Amino acid sequence: MMSNNRVTPEQITSLLDSAETQEAVFWGKELIVSFKLPSGFTICGRGACVDPANFNIEIGRRVAREDAENQLWQLEGYLLQNKLHEQGVL
Repeated sequence: MMSNNRVTPEQITSLLDSAETQEAVFWGKELIVSFKLPSGFTICGRGACVDPANFNIEIGRRVAREDAENQLWQLEGYLLQNKLHEQGVL
């Protein structure tokens, strides 16, 4: 039986969709996207390639977002675990 004590893909998507973003390209081959979450906390996602001739901004944005999503899974998981611990649930 699955518990409701979980982080969902919808939560992660909602956080990133509501974030403000700024991005910068370095060396013609690396994209850094800073996501400012609704709480004001920021995370950075990164997308890069080896050869600047292969750099594609849209692919870089997708990869940077996936990087940020992976970080958010960990952060939101920690937040939930800590909350449940404080409530004596886990």
